[in-house]
Amino acid sequence: MGEDYYERLGVSRQASNDEIKKAYRKLARKYHPDVNPGNKGAEENFKKVTAAFEVLSDPKKRPMYDEFGEDAAKLGWDEAKAANFRAYRQAGSGRGGGNPFGGVPFDFEGQGVDLDGILGQMFGQRRNRSGPRQGADLETSVRLTLTEAVLGTERTLSVDGRRLTVKIPPGVDTGSRVRLSGQGEPGVRGGPPGDLYVETEIEPHPLVRREGNDLYVELPITVREAMYGGEIRVPTFHGAGHITLKPGTQSGLKVRLRGKGAPALKGGPAGDLYLVISVRVPEGDDASVRKAVDTIEKAYASDVRAGLKL
Repeated sequence: MGEDYYERLGVSRQASNDEIKKAYRKLARKYHPDVNPGNKGAEENFKKVTAAFEVLSDPKKRPMYDEFGEDAAKLGWDEAKAANFRAYRQAGSGRGGGNPFGGVPFDFEGQGVDLDGILGQMFGQRRNRSGPRQGADLETSVRLTLTEAVLGTERTLSVDGRRLTVKIPPGVDTGSRVRLSGQGEPGVRGGPPGDLYVETEIEPHPLVRREGNDLYVELPITVREAMYGGEIRVPTFHGAGHITLKPGTQSGLKVRLRGKGAPALKGGPAGDLYLVISVRVPEGDDASVRKAVDTIEKAYASDVRAGLKL
């Protein structure tokens, strides 16, 4: 049995969703690889608390984890399978030792519960007892930052009692499914193992909006930069770059950086990064600033809202 997910986050089993989220954010900041470059221990702790948060923050998965622990992953986080297993367990531990699914009774009160065998009996895989049988597929999910989604990453997951390192390819989005061949439940009587499917969920980015594979970032510039133009340093997920603004640049202008968006998951060209210009006026109430603004105001040739009609 692995370390309890609640213990990883340092919260009680009665913790609210906000308490769980607050605890995760605190630990994620503490152990994040960007804060601890080259520290493998911190990186491993970051992966552990993230794996715990992915389960405990999910309203579907948390109740199943509370009831079944790590075995919930074997059920594929499927409520229908959980209901069948729950009924099986209750029947097997009753006074009559009844087994509504047939086969050999299991001791649910003891230490040696064969969950794999139980699942095989419950979900229609017991018909051909003489030949090989493929193992069942498993499902799990991971929550990623937009940076990880764009650049790709690795995550260590606890699945079916095993620790697996999963390579997440660049370009995944919420709902993408990464298939790990042969990492599902083991086969029976020489049959091949099932597969593991990892579904991704992408956290919102505070500065970047994603539309398909295109990314949008608001780029603040000064009044001087807007009036005179010039070379501007800009951030991208692939490193810093530079663009050249023309004199007279207005707010709302979109500057396109071709191929600097999210990669295409199934091949083809990557998306683009759009920098949306936002002219920022100076802060403060200095007399010289007010005088400069008054001078600029006189330079407008016409009413800037003259053509604004609905």
